[in-house]
Amino acid sequence: MRLAKMMSAVAAGAALTLALTACGGSGAGSGGESPAAGNGDDEIKVGVAMPTETSERWIADGDAVKSGLEEAGYDVDLQFAGDDIPTQTQQIDQMITQGVDLLIVAAIDGTALTSQLESAAAQNIPVISYDRLIRDSENVDFYVSFDNYQVGVAQANALLYGLGLADKDGKATGEKGPFNIELFAGSLDDNNAHFFWDGAMDTLKPFMDDGSITVPSKQTTIEQAATLRWSQEAAQARMENLLTSTYSGDTKLDGVLSPFDGISRGIITALQGVGMGPTMEDGLPVVTGQDAEIASVKLIQDGVQQSTIFKDTRLLADQAVTAAKAYLDGKEPEANDTKTYDNGVKVVPSYLLDVVTVYKDDIQKELVDSGYWTQDEIDAGQAS
Repeated sequence: MRLAKMMSAVAAGAALTLALTACGGSGAGSGGESPAAGNGDDEIKVGVAMPTETSERWIADGDAVKSGLEEAGYDVDLQFAGDDIPTQTQQIDQMITQGVDLLIVAAIDGTALTSQLESAAAQNIPVISYDRLIRDSENVDFYVSFDNYQVGVAQANALLYGLGLADKDGKATGEKGPFNIELFAGSLDDNNAHFFWDGAMDTLKPFMDDGSITVPSKQTTIEQAATLRWSQEAAQARMENLLTSTYSGDTKLDGVLSPFDGISRGIITALQGVGMGPTMEDGLPVVTGQDAEIASVKLIQDGVQQSTIFKDTRLLADQAVTAAKAYLDGKEPEANDTKTYDNGVKVVPSYLLDVVTVYKDDIQKELVDSGYWTQDEIDAGQAS
């Protein structure tokens, strides 16, 4: 099974500690000693708060982090919050009350955890923000994620490549279009959505400025393009409304910028629902994506969805475990970015991982050969 393979890979990776600086912890959750030393218990416990089980990605993340931490010898309290903010705050409150030594948090709303983080800091509990930056608090010690601005750049480049305006490396081809596109963004309460949007819009802007790309709906702000909770159903409804309001006549839609595979599937359902496609060869617009979800990987293989951005969450989980081990040993985790991720109160030391754009021709190398999915799973469109 894929999760078993993922957990095995993470556990093996977690055993290899990356190079760490030897200085004592200095973040919000550190007080000059290993956090575990202050709880009066030989057992070290880590709380892991994940946003939802409605996405296969977050289930895999949670299980991979848990497996890696347990392999390192820690007790783990893993909780999923069902995309409900009060549930997540209660879960984290409970973890703190029960005496965890460290928290790893993938927030539903990056601005909703201020009081929980204050409690953690008061009890010398380091907090690692996982993939989604926790905002508006000084009590965030470390951030592990991917280069989220580059995710947006990669998504925009994939769209431009699909339209023929740029090659795979993002270099303009000289084609002028014009091409009609629509823009979708993620949930405004997720800090990553803003980085994705900024990277994409900075990349698309020259083509919009010279008229190679137009947005017939005129919905070109992140607030207009946002999709609450990254909902597939909300994306489908918005795409249906755009088709009715803007494309009911002779206006042709050529492409859609989508920041997430679930949103992409909602968009594709709406497009096919009015007779477009069913594949790109049949005239379906170019639709981008992110996360290499198995249902979308099958769509890419079948020529329906154009691309996805692959973020190898096995590596992210491994990095979270490495950072946790550093704090629990009374050290500082290694950061490779100390300038970018300002959460509104402080710049949070970060470790950023690279991303890969996956088109149909890349599935074998990036997803099958790496062990992320098997070919049988892709053919079935679901994990085994």
